[in-house]
Amino acid sequence: MKCFFPVLSCLAVLGVVSAQRQVAVQEGPLYRTEGSHITIWCNVSGYQGPSEQNFQWSIYLPSAPEREVQIVSTMDSSFPYAIYTQRVRSGKIYVERVQGNSALLHITDLQARDAGEYECHTPNTDERYFGSYSAKMNLMVIPDSLQSTAVRHTLHRVEQDPLELTCEVATETLQHSHLSVAWLRQRGGEKPVEVIALSRDFVLQSSSDYAQRQSLGEVRLDKLGSSTFRLTVFHLQPSDQGEFYCEATEWIQDPDGSWYPMTRKRSEGTVVNVQPTDKEFTVRLETDKRLYTVGEPAEFRCILEGQNTPDRYFAVSWAFNSSLIASMGPNAVPVLNSEFTHREARGQLKVAKESDSVFVLKIYHLRQEDSGKYNCRVTEREKTVTGEFIDKESKRPKNIPIVVLPIKSSISVEVASNASVVLEGENLHLSCSIRTAGRPLGRFSVIWQLVDRQNRRSNIMWLDRDGTVQPGTSYWERSSFGGVQMEQVQPNSFSLGIFNSRREDEGQYECHVTEWVRAVDGEWQVVGERRASTLVSITALETGFAVTAISRTPGVTYSDSFDLQCIIKPHYPARVPVSVTWRFQPVGTAEFHDLVTFTRDGGVQWGDRSSSFRTRTAIEKAESSNNVRLSISRASDTEAGKYQCVAELWRRNYNNSWTRLAERTSNLLEIRVLQPVTKLQVSKSKRTLTLVENRPIQLNCSVKSQTSQNSHFAVLWYVHKPSDADGKLILKTTHNSAFEYGTYAEEEGLRARLQFERHVSGGLFSLTVQRAEVSDSGSYYCHVEEWLLSPNYAWYKLAEEVSGRTEVTVRQPDSRLKLSQAQGNLSVLETRQVQLECVVLNRTSAASQLLVEWFVWKPNHPERETLARLSRDATFHYGEQAAKNNLQGRLHLESPSPGVYRLFIQNVAVQDSGTYSCRVEEWLPSPGGTWYRRAEDTAGQTAVRVMRPDAALQVDTVVPNATVSEKAAFQLDCSIVSRSSQDSRFAVAWYSLRTKAGGQRGSPGLEDGEEEGEEGKEEEEEDPTERTALLSVGPDAVFGPEGSPWEGRLRFQRLSPLLYRLTVLQASPRDTGNYSCRVEEWLPSPQKEWYRLAEEESAPIGIRVLDTSPTLQSIICSNDALFYFVFFYPFPIFGILIITILLVRFKSRNSSKNSDGKNGVPLLWIKEPHLNYSPTCLEPPVLSIHPGAID
Repeated sequence: MKCFFPVLSCLAVLGVVSAQRQVAVQEGPLYRTEGSHITIWCNVSGYQGPSEQNFQWSIYLPSAPEREVQIVSTMDSSFPYAIYTQRVRSGKIYVERVQGNSALLHITDLQARDAGEYECHTPNTDERYFGSYSAKMNLMVIPDSLQSTAVRHTLHRVEQDPLELTCEVATETLQHSHLSVAWLRQRGGEKPVEVIALSRDFVLQSSSDYAQRQSLGEVRLDKLGSSTFRLTVFHLQPSDQGEFYCEATEWIQDPDGSWYPMTRKRSEGTVVNVQPTDKEFTVRLETDKRLYTVGEPAEFRCILEGQNTPDRYFAVSWAFNSSLIASMGPNAVPVLNSEFTHREARGQLKVAKESDSVFVLKIYHLRQEDSGKYNCRVTEREKTVTGEFIDKESKRPKNIPIVVLPIKSSISVEVASNASVVLEGENLHLSCSIRTAGRPLGRFSVIWQLVDRQNRRSNIMWLDRDGTVQPGTSYWERSSFGGVQMEQVQPNSFSLGIFNSRREDEGQYECHVTEWVRAVDGEWQVVGERRASTLVSITALETGFAVTAISRTPGVTYSDSFDLQCIIKPHYPARVPVSVTWRFQPVGTAEFHDLVTFTRDGGVQWGDRSSSFRTRTAIEKAESSNNVRLSISRASDTEAGKYQCVAELWRRNYNNSWTRLAERTSNLLEIRVLQPVTKLQVSKSKRTLTLVENRPIQLNCSVKSQTSQNSHFAVLWYVHKPSDADGKLILKTTHNSAFEYGTYAEEEGLRARLQFERHVSGGLFSLTVQRAEVSDSGSYYCHVEEWLLSPNYAWYKLAEEVSGRTEVTVRQPDSRLKLSQAQGNLSVLETRQVQLECVVLNRTSAASQLLVEWFVWKPNHPERETLARLSRDATFHYGEQAAKNNLQGRLHLESPSPGVYRLFIQNVAVQDSGTYSCRVEEWLPSPGGTWYRRAEDTAGQTAVRVMRPDAALQVDTVVPNATVSEKAAFQLDCSIVSRSSQDSRFAVAWYSLRTKAGGQRGSPGLEDGEEEGEEGKEEEEEDPTERTALLSVGPDAVFGPEGSPWEGRLRFQRLSPLLYRLTVLQASPRDTGNYSCRVEEWLPSPQKEWYRLAEEESAPIGIRVLDTSPTLQSIICSNDALFYFVFFYPFPIFGILIITILLVRFKSRNSSKNSDGKNGVPLLWIKEPHLNYSPTCLEPPVLSIHPGAID
């Protein structure tokens, strides 16, 4: 008992483990070398779904340990990442499915980049996620540093000479590993033979060809130093001829304790030729045994032992009792004498050459006359130059005598049965086993017989030597229905099956076996017979058959249930059919009648007078026995009386007919039925309920206890007003759930507002008065009646009770409407959008409806005007203000959330300025279904000011002057630096600026600075400039007329939205002068009308057109000598002259006492010379002395 709970706990744990998915992968880390072929296994257990699971392999590289790189999958060909796709497609990486739940990952050519953490994942096939779906292991890829080297050469040795070969084996692996070294010999295309090897555990071993020589010390392997391994063969034999090479293997131990060969290297080979020195040979004759039985096979082997036998020629002859059987020359073609030729033709004898040194004689079917002595003779022959053979040495071994005995039976028979005593109707199984001293000589025939208690023998079934089964005469009919069967289970085992046994099957069962052997002539003959038997007893079914009726509830309550048990003894198996009938005698009668019968085949048959029982009676037969239970529900007086059960025992025959074996009747049972007692209780608790108008009135009536779970209730609801003496009936629900409205409901019109509900618990009833009114106030209570269904399906009232009262007061809701009072000021530009928000902070009821109205106060207009209105049914209406200011197409309303209303005014104009506000009305539904206004409120005001944009037009004022040649073209650019709006349009005009009559010409750059300053002062007082328009382009891109002097010579270009260019072609000297451009900026109003916002004029542009006709200046500039004579040579001459005059003047002034002139003014003064530079070619400056410069 102490061990019970630990064992139970272990079983529970095992059950849990077996029920969850578990993925296991080969334990790591694994160390493998580059270029090797690696496999990693992965298993999954505890899964649900299909037996064949899928596997997905991924790797986490050391460079990115958190990133999964997919390799290969058994279910998705597109699973590999690009780095592995080519290797998977070429088969260098693949998954081998070992079983449905096990797979191997293969990497045939391991690379250094394959190192990392491998994950095996199995996709989920379970109904839910439970367990592990992946497992990981680490793979380390190390360089392959193993080396196995030896010098390749060819050696010629004579038989019995010694042989020494050396091999260098080295490795540089850092991990702990073991080396194994082996010397192998290979001859031609034959499989290599291991000469001697040193295992990883430092154990020397050899193959079977060299094991004996190694044990005698003829073959040695020595290690010289740290890496040299020497092979020594002390006495070479001709069979040692071939290529010798060294093979090294590096082993590493995996985490599971097993050793794995990481890499294997083979050295260069040494060819060793061995010259034999002996031509002797020996002959040996062998056979398996010397005592045979007629019909057995025999094989004789003549074995030739000598040096280099494949290259020599031998002839073999076979003899029996010194008489020649057959002979075979070097060509291996046998020649038999006449006596054995016939046996060889019938396949009873064969002479053949099995190998170069083994010759065989096979006799497949020995006769008794084959007893005697057998021998072989081997003669060596030598082939001459002419191709003929001459006999040389001849040898034969000792004779081998054999004895062939006649056939004798050695069988023994044993009979066994599944039981020595069986119950009638059970199946009987008998087996007959045949044992032989050796292998069976031939075939068997088997006969099953029965010896009854009167010692009468009858054949049941027999099987002849050809395998044909036949039934006996008395069992022919039972065998045809499958009641008796015989079969050969094994070559030496035979079975007999008797199904649905009968009393007459009792007796001694005997197995009679006859052994047959086929003679040499093909006929069958009996060589022996054996018998064995066993006794079987059969017990009759009716033995001890009895029936008893019991009940644990002889007295039951009215409408309750009771059970009646019919106990049948003994305990029969399920195959034994028993029919049970319940009989009933009602109270006051003297006659029994059949109530219900449970038939032998499991069916139910009701009696003629059982109609009142069928719907309330259940009959059930136990699975483990023939006991029958009768259950009667909803008992009444009609079920009171005496009960009795009758049982019948049946047997099914082999031909599917039935036989009644016995009948038994039980004792009497009397059942009495009693009346129930009421347990009805209704809740008496009182409560007070105050609620707001239009809310539901919830009234509950709770039944705390009831007589039966099947009780039904009739509930009557009443209301008592202070003005009434008694309560008035509102609603009545009968026990069958029918509704009846009371007088109060009809008078007050409550039918549409009443809702009755019976809760799932069954004892709670609710009455709901929807949309309560003030007039619904009063005292409410319920009256409960308990009804039960009699067993005869008639309802009767068992009890009634009144509940406690509920005082109900109904009042109207309080107003809680509130709007946001936030004030605001908005300043926006024309054509923009204005957003006006109206926020309802609180409302009286969530079921209320809101009416929202927007107002505006215009400047100088004290009365407000309606802008828009959103009605209670969410219909949008325009106000009178919207029609005046053309707002109908520019107003937009949205409500992003309950209680938030936004009015958008799009494309605003100056006349939209004003003060805006909103007003909200809250409407509530009355209980009668009509709507009434409960409250209203006005939100804070928002002042809106709409402005036109500020003028920001600016034209480029820094414009360079230009000089062009006659007939050339010049450009007049008008560049707009900034504008007021992106929607602006421009009107551009170019003008020629000329001085009016009496004034100076205003060409910039042609006069000195003093003159320009004087002109600027004059312009401030009066504009002396005359403007002549060259070309104008309106804001609508319409061109004006061209100026007459330039007509036909103007080209207009708009290089960008802010850059305009006018090109004047075929320039002439009269085009010289100042030019400017004037820009007007136009904007669209919200009513799509254009107005001029600003205008700006650029700075004047100076244009000078050169005359190309010959002049004095051009002649001087074109001649270098004349140019220097005019402009350079006069300078030094005039300079020397001036200096001379000054010196003379200075000397005369010093010598004169009166050095000053009249009024103290010097006699000689010099005004600064005026330098005039030519704006044309690169001429030097001109020095000119104006009149009066020298006094």
